[in-house]
Amino acid sequence: MTAAPRAGGRYAIYFAPTPRSALGRFGHAWLSTAARAPDARLTGVPSISLARRDEITAEPRVYGFHATLKPPFALVNGQSEADLDHALATFAAARPSVEASPLCLTQLDGFWALTLAQPSEAVDRLAADCVVRFDPFRKPPSDDELQRRRRAGLSPIQEAHLQRWGYPYVLGEFRFHMTLTARLAGAEAVLIGAHLASLVEPLCRRALSLDAVALFHQPAPGERFRLVRRYPLQPWT
Repeated sequence: MTAAPRAGGRYAIYFAPTPRSALGRFGHAWLSTAARAPDARLTGVPSISLARRDEITAEPRVYGFHATLKPPFALVNGQSEADLDHALATFAAARPSVEASPLCLTQLDGFWALTLAQPSEAVDRLAADCVVRFDPFRKPPSDDELQRRRRAGLSPIQEAHLQRWGYPYVLGEFRFHMTLTARLAGAEAVLIGAHLASLVEPLCRRALSLDAVALFHQPAPGERFRLVRRYPLQPWT
């Protein structure tokens, strides 16, 4: 049975590991609430209450465990989810998968995330191509959205990206990351970081394979992004 077309909301193009992979299982479990986490090791952080742990993961939980390739956008008038789906399928069918360096745990601007241990031109190019190729589907942000982005304090190039692409941290400002927490500081950040380091160490031993791009949809502000479809990239031959 074909799913009914979605109306409104926002879309995003992510790298999101499959739920069956070790990385996908970790991400799902870590971003679950303490009451729903399938692995008890992920619910208990030394000296951190379960309620606080849920607060720490609340924002990344909305977006899901992912690395952004094309930041969230509403569809411009005249484009549909079916159009976007077709374009993504065509895009993925013509692109090889990407082998990148292993992941590592990093604190970025106060939040903990998994990043690449070494820069990858291939990953940067994949993200840049997603930003450019799918921009015709993007509805321009409102003035309120633009002002909200500017409150972070943007560099001239970030401001230029915001005006051209609707988001400041794309192209040369892009950094592959998979967010795990809200912004933290002090002893709490150290405690959470140490706990996460022990959990992700087995996931950081091997090269990361980006073998698919994924389309996600958010029905309304504050609701969780949900997977629409995963589009396999082509294996190397």
